Amino acid sequence: MGYLGNERDVVQDTILKYVQEEQGVYKTAEGVELFLNLGWQYIDRNEALAKRGSESSLFFYDVLRQQLLRLNEFLTDDLADELIRRLEKIPATLEGNLDIWEHLCGKKTVFVPSEKRERNVTFIDPEPQNNVFQVTDEFSFYNGRSRNRYDVVFLINGIPVFFVETKAAHREDALGEALEQVARYHRETPEAMKVLQIYTLTQVIHFFYAATWSFTPKALFNWKVDKETKSFEDTVKTFFDKRNVLDLLFNGILFTRKDDELKKVVLRPHQIRAVKKLVQRAEDTTRKRGLIWHTQGSGKTYTMIAAARLILQNPAFSNPTVIMLVDRNELEAQLFGNLKSVGFEIDEDRIAQSKKHLKELLQKDARGLIVSTIQKFEGMPANINTRDNIFVLVDEAHRTTTGDLGNYLMSALPNATYFGFTGTPIDKTAYGKGTFKIFGVDDPKGYLDKYSIAESIEDGSTVEIHYGLAPNELRVDRETLDREFLSLSEAEGVADFDVLNRVLEKAVNLKNMLKSKERVSKVAQAVAEHFTNYVEPMGFKAFLVAVDREACAFYKDELDKLLPPEYSEVIVSSAQNDPPHLQRFHYSEDKEKQIRKAFQKKDELPKILIVTSKLLTGFDAPILYCMYLDKPMRDHTLLQAIARVNRPYEDEEGLVKPCGFILDFVGIFEDLKKALAFDSEDVEDIEKVVREIGQLKGRFSELMERGRQEYLTLLKGKQRDKAVESILEYFQDEKTRKDFQVFYKELSSIYEVISPDPFLSPYLQDYETISRMSALLKEAFGPLPLVSRGFTKKTAKLVQEHTNSTTPDLSLKIYEIDEHLMDRIKQSKESDTEKVFNIAKSIAKVVNEEAKKNPYLVSIGERAEKIVQAFMEKQQTAQESLKELEEIISEMNKAKMEQAEKDMNPAVFTIYWTLHSYGVENPEEVAKAVGEILERHPYWAESKEREKQVRMEMYGVLVSYVEPKVLVEMVDQLMRLLKVGAR
Repeated sequence: MGYLGNERDVVQDTILKYVQEEQGVYKTAEGVELFLNLGWQYIDRNEALAKRGSESSLFFYDVLRQQLLRLNEFLTDDLADELIRRLEKIPATLEGNLDIWEHLCGKKTVFVPSEKRERNVTFIDPEPQNNVFQVTDEFSFYNGRSRNRYDVVFLINGIPVFFVETKAAHREDALGEALEQVARYHRETPEAMKVLQIYTLTQVIHFFYAATWSFTPKALFNWKVDKETKSFEDTVKTFFDKRNVLDLLFNGILFTRKDDELKKVVLRPHQIRAVKKLVQRAEDTTRKRGLIWHTQGSGKTYTMIAAARLILQNPAFSNPTVIMLVDRNELEAQLFGNLKSVGFEIDEDRIAQSKKHLKELLQKDARGLIVSTIQKFEGMPANINTRDNIFVLVDEAHRTTTGDLGNYLMSALPNATYFGFTGTPIDKTAYGKGTFKIFGVDDPKGYLDKYSIAESIEDGSTVEIHYGLAPNELRVDRETLDREFLSLSEAEGVADFDVLNRVLEKAVNLKNMLKSKERVSKVAQAVAEHFTNYVEPMGFKAFLVAVDREACAFYKDELDKLLPPEYSEVIVSSAQNDPPHLQRFHYSEDKEKQIRKAFQKKDELPKILIVTSKLLTGFDAPILYCMYLDKPMRDHTLLQAIARVNRPYEDEEGLVKPCGFILDFVGIFEDLKKALAFDSEDVEDIEKVVREIGQLKGRFSELMERGRQEYLTLLKGKQRDKAVESILEYFQDEKTRKDFQVFYKELSSIYEVISPDPFLSPYLQDYETISRMSALLKEAFGPLPLVSRGFTKKTAKLVQEHTNSTTPDLSLKIYEIDEHLMDRIKQSKESDTEKVFNIAKSIAKVVNEEAKKNPYLVSIGERAEKIVQAFMEKQQTAQESLKELEEIISEMNKAKMEQAEKDMNPAVFTIYWTLHSYGVENPEEVAKAVGEILERHPYWAESKEREKQVRMEMYGVLVSYVEPKVLVEMVDQLMRLLKVGAR
């Protein structure tokens, strides 16, 4: 099934209506009125094709040429045409998409012969009134191999930049199907995707947006202006507000390179909000501080980069200086690479190589961007630069500005504006003022913008973290841990791994315990067993965090005795006087990069990285699920480390990371409050989403009890052959199905985390039955939007291993459609409800497999889907639906026989069958006449002009046989069906 839909009327046309309105007003939750600038000009699809010239072209050439000349007075007609040809020749790749984006943002030049110099070209002006905003629908693109149709396309100055994939609201898996289509567009027509920059998916209920060339569920962000839920009208209008569209295009898109791999991202709503607040604060001459408090894993670095770019581009700041201060653990060169890839025109001279180099840059009053670490401000003279248009953006602000380093920085640049970015502001610290006192003094709440860990999980930006404590005999002595680490005042507020390591160097007894040969051997065995039984079957990877570099080497030796050596790798920093057992891990930069890249890929080794400090900050590997923690940590270092496992992951095969997991071999999580010296509100927030594994077991028990009471009772007292009927009838109600699927998603996620465990034994049989029930519902009704289509790996294994004669057969059947099917159905013991779904699924299978070869099947499939839809909505009984489906089966068999007897090609037979269904006299003769039209225009489906010609000639032939009132409808039906076969 999948042909029925009314998205054009309910969704597509509604969007077109809203965006054409001249203006609108949106009131935020805080009561602020936003005046929306809309008024997109609608271009009819036929006129749009005429402007493009053909389906193989993308631009409205007259508009693009006119705007190029209007926005760039130095361009000639020839130069404008040369620029358009340049765009067309750009490769259809992600690299090409970056090239196009740079053109759109005015970052590319053209040589002007009359001036004998290169000049930047404006394709789109930052001010809305200087651009032409147009929107069209049914935008069909053909590259000579494949043809795809984009539902709604938004063009600025004749260039398609945004598109919308719409689906009908009643389709349960509408958004999942839409996302699959977007992925197909990238595969089949990348020539269009090289130009398009952002796409949205909607079926009215949800409105997601994402950057093109990113088409997994984790790349989708739910558009919202504030926390309140607004109407579909508000959502569409605030998103397609002209200023918002330009802002997203120019400032919301980031191309980044990591380990030589180019990726494209678009800012999330909370990042967009923070960037706007930050730029507004930068314009405020009375307030010079601001704290951006966004939880770990929510994209603070991208927020900082976007803000820096906007400040530097803003003429109001009169050629400012922006200083980006990064943590010492993050290479400035890595940030520099990201900056270059997002359009910063800087050279390596702007990376402060030393204290002397930084001093020179500030003394000579360097403008633009400077990248440094705060450590290079040590000893910096006071008042070295007193300009007030210096803006300092401090990454990981909780640990880089406390104590003397912060004093040197702020006395050197006394009139600068300072913005701190942190995931965990520290209020209680032994190392100077807390983060709130440094950056939050100008805001009543202590921060300019906050995005909490709970919000990030709700939005899908991060996943929950669960933890388990290792057995008592493997954890270190609690008294020693408290005395030598947790209770030390110098350990409170630790925000830097170098400081943490110095504290641990003094904890002699604690380190000796952690590194004892006997304990390392036992912990390694526990890690190997846990990874083999729990993590590896899920398809994810793990970190083992050891107390120091030497302990990393010890763990590698022990793990190699238990697991294949290639399963694990050690990533540590090197030191000049390292002994041989550490020198073996002195990897070259290229080899370390190769290891990091391989770790991030599901099917490559290693599966476990053994680390102590390196990679615990700044390393994002979404496939990382489990952290074996064997290093005492607290405060920011603890949260920074465990946040490595909170990145969401979903691949094209439907593998979804349910959460992140920490197995604590130290005992830090025995008292989480003692280990975290943050604002009390944030600690409470963290405790809600960082939960002990035992709580999961309790929740699993609760859910299973609900499942037994609410769902398994459907099968009580039912014979095996009545199970499917009972389930299908109960779940005909859409809300009931959605409630179940939400219930099962949580249940199966918890099962994936805690299995295998003796605790599960009493639940396994019932859990397996509920899982089969979920599979049946997905089979009959389709999955929920953006919910994984298959079982989790451990559930799939459970179901596969426990299939037997006593297991209820909770699945639909596929019938072979032939002339004897109706007799078999009548003799079947299946209920009428089952027969309805079984027949519908069987028809859908034939249609999906054979529609291209026999297009007439599409109309049959649509009729079958309408029948099932009516049954699901209780508009007709199972008996009535079954009778209609039986008629369709007879029709399919008859069609198959007639096609063989008449020996017609598929297109002509489709015409014949359609004419026959409309009651046209002599349908065979008329079909042949219409078929001759197709023969005269063999490539009619490749362009709108040829299609229009075919349509007109069809009217000419059919007007003598069909009443005028149905002529247009019939020709529309024919053209639609014939296109399926022509693709």
